[in-house]
Amino acid sequence: MKNIKYKIAILSLGIVALLTGCKKFLEESPDRRTEINTIEKLGQLLVTAYPDRHYYTFAEGASDNTEDKSAKNSLYNSEPFISLYNWNTPEGSGNGTPAEYWNACYRAVATANQALKSIEENNFGTAANQYKGEALVARAYAEFMLVTFFAEAYEIDGSNSSLGVPYPLEPETTARPTYERGTVASTYAQIRKDLEEGLPLLKGAKYQVPHYHFTEQAAKVFASRFYLFTGEWDKVISNVSTIYADGNFKTKIRQYTGELYPLSYDEHRIEYTKAEKPWNLLLSNTYSVFQRSSAAGGNRFSFGENAKNYYVGITVFGKAFRNRFGIYSSSPPNYTTNKFNEYFYYTNVQANTGYPYIMAPILTADEALLNRAEAYIRLAKEKADPSYFSLAINDLNDFASTRIVGYNQSTDGLTIAKAKTYFGLTDDYEAMIQSLLQTKRIAFMQEGLRWLDILRFKLTVKHNFVATDGTETFQTLPHGDKRRVFQIPQDAINGGITPNPR
Repeated sequence: MKNIKYKIAILSLGIVALLTGCKKFLEESPDRRTEINTIEKLGQLLVTAYPDRHYYTFAEGASDNTEDKSAKNSLYNSEPFISLYNWNTPEGSGNGTPAEYWNACYRAVATANQALKSIEENNFGTAANQYKGEALVARAYAEFMLVTFFAEAYEIDGSNSSLGVPYPLEPETTARPTYERGTVASTYAQIRKDLEEGLPLLKGAKYQVPHYHFTEQAAKVFASRFYLFTGEWDKVISNVSTIYADGNFKTKIRQYTGELYPLSYDEHRIEYTKAEKPWNLLLSNTYSVFQRSSAAGGNRFSFGENAKNYYVGITVFGKAFRNRFGIYSSSPPNYTTNKFNEYFYYTNVQANTGYPYIMAPILTADEALLNRAEAYIRLAKEKADPSYFSLAINDLNDFASTRIVGYNQSTDGLTIAKAKTYFGLTDDYEAMIQSLLQTKRIAFMQEGLRWLDILRFKLTVKHNFVATDGTETFQTLPHGDKRRVFQIPQDAINGGITPNPR
C-alpha cells in the first residue's frame, strides 16, 4: 500500500509540473514557492528534480536511426519530425521538441536549487545528506544533458571555449532573472563539482521506490557517462565496477532471452520500464506521445525499413540480437521497438481529457556495462596494452548472452579476429570500437543514446530523401556542422540568452 501511495504521489507531482510546462523559461514568481521546512517536504520536492520530458524524439530524429519512408509509405507527415530530420529548428515547444526538453531540464534545476537552499536555511542535520546529494547530482544531470544537446560537444584535451549553457546555482529571486551561458569548459567544471560532491552523499540513501531517484547506483551510471565525454577512462571503470557489490551485470541487464522472452507484445512494453526491474536504475515519468503510431514509428521521418533491418540484422557476434519490434497498423515500414507503454492521466474523465505519459529509462545497467566496455577499449589503445581488449570482450559477451537466443560462448562469443573480419578492418582498436558502436546502437534504438555517440565519435549522419517520383537523394551532417547543436528556445533568446550560431 505504501508503494501504491508513493507512485500516486509521484504522478501527482509530475502532473503539477505538466500544468506549469507551458510557462516560459525560469519565469515562475519566487513568492509562489511552498516553504520547505521539513525533511518530508524536502523529499517530496525532490521528486520533481528530474526532467518531466524526454529527448528521444529529437535525438533520434536527427540521428541515423531515422529515414525518409516517403509520403506514400508513411502513416503521418508532421512536425516536429519534418524539421528534426532536416536538422532545422522546430517552431514552438510542443511535445518532442528540443525547446520542450530545455524547459523541463531548467524546471528540474530550479527544483534542485530550491532544495539546496532549503537545506542551507534549515537545521536538518545529517538526515538531509542524501537529499543534498540527490539535489546536487540531479542538477548536474540536467545541466549535463543541456550542455550535450545545446552546446558544442566537449573536446577531450580541447579548450572547450565555445558557448556553454546557463547554470543557475540559486533559486530565482526575480521573475525574469538574467543568465550568462559561460563556456562548455565552465559548464563541465560545475557539473563535475556537483557530481563529485553529491555522489558520496548518496551512499546508503533509502527511498520507498529507489528507481525514481538518484541512488548511488544511478549516480555512478551517470558518472560513467560524464567521464566518457571527458576521456577519464579509469573513472568510468571505477564507477561502473562498484555499482554492484558482486560485480555481476549479466543477471541485471535487460533479459531479452530470459524473463522478457516469453512475454506477449503488450506485456513486453509494460515490463520493460517497470521500476521493479533491476536494469532500470533511474526512471522518469515523462509527458509523451512517443509510442503512438503518429509519432516515432509511423511518421514519414522516423524508424523505418533500413533502421529495422539494422535492428534485427546479424551482428558482429555472428547472430542477431533478440528484440520485440512491431508494425503499426499492419503497415510496414512503420515500426516500433515496442519499448514504451503509454499511460494516461485523466484530468476530466467525462471529457476524456488528460495527459499521456511514458516511463522513460534515464539510466540503465545496460548502459553502465557498455560504458565500461568502451573505457577498456580506449585504455587498450592509450596504454598499448591488449589485455584491456579482453576485459572489454568479457563485458560485450556478457551483454550478448542476454540478447542472443541459445547463446554459446564458443560459437557466439566475440573475438578480435571475428570483429576484424566482420567490419573488414585490420586494426584491432578500430574493430573493437566498431563492435561497441554496433552493439550500443542496436541496444538503445529509439532511446536517444545514439546521438551521444555521434557527438563523441564525430560520426557523420546521412539522411535520405524520397521525392514524389521515387527519386532518392541524400544529405549529410558532418562533424563541425553548426546544426549538430540544437537551438535554444525562442523564449530564452527573447529573454536575452545568446542563441547558438547558425
